[in-house]
Amino acid sequence: MKKIVTALVLTGMVGAPGVVMAEEPASPHTLTANVALVSDYVFRGVSQTQNGPAIQGGVDYSHSSGFYLGTWASNVAWVSTGFENNNSMEIDFYGGFKGTVADDFGYDVGVITYYYPGDKITGANNPDTTELYLGGSWKILSAKYSYTASNQFVGWGTEADPTAKTQGSYYVEGAVNYPFGEGWGVLAHVGYQSVKDNSPASYTDWKLGVSKDVGFGVIALAYTDTNADTAPYTWSTGGAGDNEKKVAGAKGILSFSKSF
Repeated sequence: MKKIVTALVLTGMVGAPGVVMAEEPASPHTLTANVALVSDYVFRGVSQTQNGPAIQGGVDYSHSSGFYLGTWASNVAWVSTGFENNNSMEIDFYGGFKGTVADDFGYDVGVITYYYPGDKITGANNPDTTELYLGGSWKILSAKYSYTASNQFVGWGTEADPTAKTQGSYYVEGAVNYPFGEGWGVLAHVGYQSVKDNSPASYTDWKLGVSKDVGFGVIALAYTDTNADTAPYTWSTGGAGDNEKKVAGAKGILSFSKSF
């Protein structure tokens, strides 16, 4: 992580015996960036790239008070299957507050919007989604609840009416991150996605992974799977039945990421 700090300028007193130079106070502002290459962009157990690779990156600002803002982007392939033309990207915007209430307890509360630029197809649902979230952590354990505040969750309608609102959909998740030392770490994650009034689109997902910090970046390998119904998560890039892809099945994901 790179801190945004004011450079300390030393005057002619440098080297004078008995003179103690006061250090500049650390800046309360932090700006970081990240970039990643992944063999498949999987979000909550579902491939966002039709089982293809992705390049991703983001920028984050944080303040010592706990306030933060950020943006992140990745290529995607599912939006063009019936929601928008000329779309190949997801851009996220988020902000919130995070901090600790005791030595080992942390919290994170905020809002995130998943935005998909492109030309909306007439009559199609809007895939853009806004969620409110609340997360907590204790040592190596973490949990998070995300609530859909927008009219629909990534374009889903209800089981009875494909165009109906699914505001109130939610995702609840828990994870264990255990560092082994020398740059090694393991992750276990499980989550449940509820699409409001749409049981076929709701599912549980899980992931197991291992990572290694190799100095110039982090290499990770993960296994992910879901119990999602096949039909709702078989997407076509053409007409009905054309180039169908099952996007919520078992798969391995290899990634390389670096923070600046």
